[in-house]
Amino acid sequence: MGNELNQERRDLVVGLDAGGTRTRAVLATADDGRPVGEGAAGPGNALTVPLPQLTEHLAEAVGRAVPEPVRDRVVAVAGGFAGATGAAADEPGRRNALAALTAALRRLGIDAGPPVIGSDIEAAFASAPGAPADGLALVAGTGAVAMRITDRRGTVTVDGDGWLLGDDGSGFWIGRAAVRAALRMADGRGAPTVLAETVGRELGVPGDALPGGAAAGGAVRRLSPDVVPGGAEGASRDGRHEAVPPVTGPGRSGGAGGAGGRSAGPGPSGAGRRGTAGSGRFGGAGAEGGRSAGPEQPGGGGWSVGPGQSGGGGAVGGRGSAGPEQSGGAGVWGGRPSGSGQPGAGGRSAGPEQPGAGGWGSAGPGESGRAGAVIGGVAGSPAVGRRPLPPHDDTPWSRPHREAYRRHLLPAVMAEPPIRLARLAPLVVAAARDAEDPVALAILDEAADQLTETVRALDPRSGERVVATGGLLGPDGPLTDRLETRLRALGLTLDWVPDGCRGAVALARLAHGGRT
Repeated sequence: MGNELNQERRDLVVGLDAGGTRTRAVLATADDGRPVGEGAAGPGNALTVPLPQLTEHLAEAVGRAVPEPVRDRVVAVAGGFAGATGAAADEPGRRNALAALTAALRRLGIDAGPPVIGSDIEAAFASAPGAPADGLALVAGTGAVAMRITDRRGTVTVDGDGWLLGDDGSGFWIGRAAVRAALRMADGRGAPTVLAETVGRELGVPGDALPGGAAAGGAVRRLSPDVVPGGAEGASRDGRHEAVPPVTGPGRSGGAGGAGGRSAGPGPSGAGRRGTAGSGRFGGAGAEGGRSAGPEQPGGGGWSVGPGQSGGGGAVGGRGSAGPEQSGGAGVWGGRPSGSGQPGAGGRSAGPEQPGAGGWGSAGPGESGRAGAVIGGVAGSPAVGRRPLPPHDDTPWSRPHREAYRRHLLPAVMAEPPIRLARLAPLVVAAARDAEDPVALAILDEAADQLTETVRALDPRSGERVVATGGLLGPDGPLTDRLETRLRALGLTLDWVPDGCRGAVALARLAHGGRT
């Protein structure tokens, strides 16, 4: 690279992709954008990384990408930053990014004029072939966010709200779901899963407390796809798996097959804690209830239900209330609001005569869309060719060892920043791929559902381009095929880019062209 740069004195530009995990800088020729150098350093989130540390990371990445003898030839610098946007000059993340990058360039002796600051999503979108100006962008890595791009600036943002409030479907979300599944298995609320052992090992739980430990009584049995054959009539066969319902047992104040809500009036068929059911679990005439049920109700359809409703085999409540005389089909999961007499579930709310697929809609009789169930800790994954798994009471893992497992696991999780749970996502991928673990498969399916809803919230138009980046969506990404299938149903195609560096270079070249 050094000889090539020294042989011809060409103008150069720098593009930066500063994400939550690392900062990457690329040096390129200004006339054709050909990369001639690169460097990397630590995290570059403009909202979460302290300003001095952010400046240090930017200086390190740019310094490695740009040899000192050619720094006077850099004519433009552009950076895409997690936590920043180019849409508003007074936005806090943009101010931090501009201050840190300006200081880093000054330290390196690079005088290229004011740097161009944007979000990492805007830079990733510009990385697509042709450096498009308009469309949709999706990032699914440690975090998750989608954005509508107009004239190369983000105009609408969905999610990206961080580990506490959002990032649904992200690596963090998947890692947290893995820990929750492990804990639910340990305390008796969840189905058996190899994640209990692999998550425990990763977090340093002593071997004798693991479900695979000798003192614990042996390994968790491997659950093959043939453990629970069959499923709801009309379920599609696209290879997806039903989520596993919470462990239930007799004597929880519920009638046969009924599940109560948080509180129930006199005479409901199920009355207990949310998500628990009487004997028969999801079978029979009852359905899983919501928060409160009125008198004489044999099944609950959501948070509250009206009189005269009955659930079909395995109908599960959602958020909204159901209209009169609706009955659930086999394995149907509820939705937000639903009018009366709707034969199908579609989108967030289903209109009359809609036979469409799952989403958030609630289903009435004759459901022709996807069937689904609710997993403890992972809700809304569709059911395809599966019945709920049996409780794990026969798993050889004694109660004292389960308690020891919890005592070790919880402090290990709490000792790290929550976002570090993203490092557990590969364990879910491995469990789904290698062990065909139904709980892991359900987590990945739900992650893809969450990302689809994130894109759907941007009101996409059929045929629009969705430029995606992040480790979950690469050519070998665990969510790529799942997401492509869902987006195809919306008339959308997915274009993947490795990161935002190429787009940042394109933005720097555009800035240079505008200045000359």
